[in-house]
Amino acid sequence: MSQISILSTKTLSAEQRQVFIDADFDLLEQDFIEIKNNLFDLDKINNNLICSSQNAVLSLMEQNGWEDLKAKPVFCVGIKTKELLEANGFTVDVYLDYASELAEIITLIYNQESYTFFSGNLRKETLPQALKDAGIIFNEIEVYQTTLAPFKISDQENFDGIMFFSPSAVESYLSNNKIKKETCFCIGSTTAASLEEKKIKNIVIPEVPTIEEVIFEVIQHYAPMPEEGN
Repeated sequence: MSQISILSTKTLSAEQRQVFIDADFDLLEQDFIEIKNNLFDLDKINNNLICSSQNAVLSLMEQNGWEDLKAKPVFCVGIKTKELLEANGFTVDVYLDYASELAEIITLIYNQESYTFFSGNLRKETLPQALKDAGIIFNEIEVYQTTLAPFKISDQENFDGIMFFSPSAVESYLSNNKIKKETCFCIGSTTAASLEEKKIKNIVIPEVPTIEEVIFEVIQHYAPMPEEGN
């Protein structure tokens, strides 16, 4: 049986990479997007904070006086965002896997509160539009920028699977490459939707949107079936 070949559209950590080494998979890593943090003032912050990604938290912690915000409750998207916030002294009141779910909870239960939303330049309209429609007091600060970093994969490469971790990575990849027979492993439904728009159907999504769960799905997908006993 030939070695399974996987493309990751972002550089993985040493621990994440080791999983593929242990499984004897061939792994290629290439960053298809770049993140640049913005500088911004922290003088117009409402009573509650919203962070929809780890990138937003990392940018926030680069700003002067960010520690003063640790007294404010945080609403966030994703378990990894929650863990990063709590590891740095924040209190997360609510976290959910998707922005649409967080928007629903805020508008239904926490609609009397005021919020500051720390966002990226390519964020979807889902959350801010829901807050506007519900008449909730909030302001938005763009704290990081995502730019596409297109890269042409050699025609000699034949991958069994490709891992995607954001819609922007999908856009960047498809600008110079085509998806043929590869299985696409997506971190969540929003990323998957950006592939489905291109009529791509061979998509796998983990139950929990984390990089580790995407990797688990890849390994499980290609794991040999156990032989039946006699």
